Amino acid sequence: MSKKSPKVQSAKPPPKARLSREAVLQKALEVADREGIEALTMRRLARELGVEAMSLYYHFASKDKLLDAMIDLVFAEIELPPQGGWKSRMRARAASARAVLLRHRWALGLMESRTSPGPATLHHHNAVIECLRTNSFSVAAAAHAYSLLDSYVYGFVLQQLNLPFNRFEEADPATDSIMAEMAAGNYPYLVEMATEHVLRPGYDYGEEFEIGLEIVLDGLERLRSEA
Repeated sequence: MSKKSPKVQSAKPPPKARLSREAVLQKALEVADREGIEALTMRRLARELGVEAMSLYYHFASKDKLLDAMIDLVFAEIELPPQGGWKSRMRARAASARAVLLRHRWALGLMESRTSPGPATLHHHNAVIECLRTNSFSVAAAAHAYSLLDSYVYGFVLQQLNLPFNRFEEADPATDSIMAEMAAGNYPYLVEMATEHVLRPGYDYGEEFEIGLEIVLDGLERLRSEA
């Protein structure tokens, strides 16, 4: 009698790892950081994760809810130093906010637009107000200070992101057409600033941030004293 050869069992594919809320958020951040918020759709996100789009709605009921959570993660990255005087804390917070927004360029237009802020967002706002209120800012002065600081940080980042160059080393490709427009002699002060400041070796537009921030903080010190 012939012996039957034993059946070879086919290897089962490993079970798929369960999709987590954190994995969805991190992948959403990756897509937005890499390609901009316009590229982020639920269908695109699902494709990046290798799942069906409907499975994302188990974690986020809508794209708006996903955006709320993404902005909450961005706020969580902004440093809130617990010690020191109010100026040093606000200085560090402003520098950190600028660095975070340069990493997550898509977030700039969404930071203050969410109607369902998350816990990190609320903690951040509360901590900034606490710093101001416990350092002799009145309620109104704290509101003015917070608005001015964020207007300065957000506005600076927006301008920095849209400049044709930020450093002297990046200037060559952009300067020829700009200088050609000013060559006729009709804009002497623009030419002066360009040649004596912007187009000098070592120029870095980012250094303007700290100079402007100190002017803002000095103004807020005066506001605090008058409150």
